[in-house]
Amino acid sequence: MTVPKLFVNNANGRLGLVGYWDVVAFDEFAGKKKRTDKALVDIMKNYMANKSFSRGVETLGAEASMVFVGNTSHTVPYMLKHSDLFDELPESYHDPAYLDRLHFYIPGWEIDTIRNEMFSDGYGFVVDYIAEVLKSMRNLDYSDRYQHYFTLGSDISTRDRDAIHKTFSGLMKLIYPHGDATAEQIEELLRFAIEGRKRVKDQILRMDATMAAVNFGYDSLGGGWSAVTTLEEDEYPSHYYRGHVAAPAAATSLGADALASSAATVSAVSGTESAPAKLFHGQRDFVENQRGISYETLLMSYMAGATEIELHDPYIRLGHQGRNLVELLALIAAAKDPADEVTFNLFTVLDEDPEYQPKQLRMLNDIVQGAEQQGIKVNVAKDPGGHDRWIRTDGGWRINLGRGLDIFQKADGGWFDFGTSRQEFRQVRAFGVTYIREGTDNG
Repeated sequence: MTVPKLFVNNANGRLGLVGYWDVVAFDEFAGKKKRTDKALVDIMKNYMANKSFSRGVETLGAEASMVFVGNTSHTVPYMLKHSDLFDELPESYHDPAYLDRLHFYIPGWEIDTIRNEMFSDGYGFVVDYIAEVLKSMRNLDYSDRYQHYFTLGSDISTRDRDAIHKTFSGLMKLIYPHGDATAEQIEELLRFAIEGRKRVKDQILRMDATMAAVNFGYDSLGGGWSAVTTLEEDEYPSHYYRGHVAAPAAATSLGADALASSAATVSAVSGTESAPAKLFHGQRDFVENQRGISYETLLMSYMAGATEIELHDPYIRLGHQGRNLVELLALIAAAKDPADEVTFNLFTVLDEDPEYQPKQLRMLNDIVQGAEQQGIKVNVAKDPGGHDRWIRTDGGWRINLGRGLDIFQKADGGWFDFGTSRQEFRQVRAFGVTYIREGTDNG
């Protein structure tokens, strides 16, 4: 994208995209190392604030909105701990003044991946027809429809207020185009509009300590203040409330109590246990039909603190074998800090049957995508070792698995079988495990 293409070409005076379209969308916008034109960023900054731009001696106006679409490389808690939610933007766009022009940050990680079953098999609007309907509504303003029931917080700035109004008006036109909605329906849209602007502002506060924190929320005309939070704020408070971002009063109080409780627990433990228990190394064998076995008791203590784990198992083919892998990955995800990331290298073998191989590939792809959302990067490669099954961690442990992950007997009890929820209630097949501390004499 260039200045002449987006705004105006000085050579021939031809107006750019903003003069002809209602919306200009920038796809694949993320990428820290992407080259950017600083002059373009500066013009965009002024345009997004004032709907005008200067080229040569003339100041021009336009009405096109802008949408920026891109992918993040890390999980939400990782970004909150190490940087901010705008971390993936090119450097020139990672600028508080520029980002403050954004009205709304859509949390793409909360949106389900589009699948075939989501599409309707009935009638729908033809695309150019619904586009024309939406275009015809563009000049309507529904931004004041909430004011019959609610008022925004007094310390919300004009820029924040404008952003909330524009989002709220757009949502009203999309969901209640006739303009009529109950107080409850309007409140839902208002909270959503406030949340998206709050997400922008809270991340800017991490970059620029000179900006004042804002208490985002609204008053009901019937009385009562309602604070608005983002989902990631509620899920990861220890990473969210850092730097210049202040926690709401209730959250601050709860956090202090939790910290005091945690400190007391640490103190009590430290008085009775001076060092972690030494991990067993050697061979362990389990008999047919034995219960009380789980990946947690077998493996997790050996994976504690590992940032890279390698699994060799040629038999990750069938549905229950995929489920076994997911259960192990879920334990790893639950044991680590949500803001940390783990690399999991899976070496397996593809089914040679042309009927089953596509199913296996789809299963592995679903596992990779699901793990990525929990901060685990799964890399799948062909197992060069044939039939050996083992795990290695960067913490120095190698675990030889006689049966790989496939240690449990088939359960036929359905969803109401206790073994469906807890591995300890399943019967196992006879197997052995050998724990080897690499780089030592194992003495």
